[in-house]
Amino acid sequence: MRILRLNLAQLRCFESLSIVPAAGINLLQGANGSGKTSVLEALFLLSHGRSFRPGGSQALIRRGQVECTVYAELDEGSQTHRLGLARSAHGWQARIDAQPVSRLSSLLVHCAAICIEPGSHDLIAGPAEFRRRFMDWGVFHVEPAFLEAWQNYRRCLQQRNSLLRRNGDSAQLAVWEQGMDSAAVRLDEQRRAYLGRLRIQLLEHLARWLPELGAPMLRYQRGWAAETALIDVLAAHRIRDREQGHTRQGPHRADWLLGFEQAPERHQLSRGQTKLAALACLLAQFECFANSAARRRCCFWMTLLPSWIQPIWSK
Repeated sequence: MRILRLNLAQLRCFESLSIVPAAGINLLQGANGSGKTSVLEALFLLSHGRSFRPGGSQALIRRGQVECTVYAELDEGSQTHRLGLARSAHGWQARIDAQPVSRLSSLLVHCAAICIEPGSHDLIAGPAEFRRRFMDWGVFHVEPAFLEAWQNYRRCLQQRNSLLRRNGDSAQLAVWEQGMDSAAVRLDEQRRAYLGRLRIQLLEHLARWLPELGAPMLRYQRGWAAETALIDVLAAHRIRDREQGHTRQGPHRADWLLGFEQAPERHQLSRGQTKLAALACLLAQFECFANSAARRRCCFWMTLLPSWIQPIWSK
């Protein structure tokens, strides 16, 4: 994938902006507050359907305006596409080649962009949600069946949680637990396979950039007890789940963790080591995408370049 044009309107500090990137490396330079990170954010929106900055979706809209838009023309090798994404008080509106689409995922599949931004170190230091999003974005782009399995699981999970809060009977719960179990098996297989491919490039980068920490390790936690079917776990935890009002185990609680021979736990890493580990993860994801069966191209964007590269230079 190559970006032929990127247009922004009423996004953050921009009234309007149009960029025609070169085919290779592009460098954005400007003073603090000039909007460099907002350009990166626009690409992230098209690729992930959300912002990496705090403040919610409404914060994207320029002050005094009612809607912001991002538009991109993409070259995917054999064909080109025009993607449009608008945000207003009524929610998101997405278009592909001027035609509205009902599901945001239909747009996201066309735009693959890996962005290294100020909060990327949360991939290592932050909660499991960051690592789960990273993992699932990668699976989404290399495994066509992932989206259907995830949507099925989410639907069953929402129904089970609703029954837990309404004190639904066990027979009703069992119906949705069966659906969760079926989808969970597929999700677990797809995630495990993806991390297996990612591991090769990731451990190579970690060993080269952080040799002082010893041998690196990648551990996958699927979200429920190993060697136990999810349907059995859910049935055994119904009472506790009713008390909590939600499902506490399943693929929606999955995680993966990095460790090292000399620093088994992530809190033992310095800030510089944490940033290098996060950079290694994102670069490995880029390489994994490029080496996938589809052989599709992916954009790789960075902000605050010196702060990410300096730890490598210092070595």
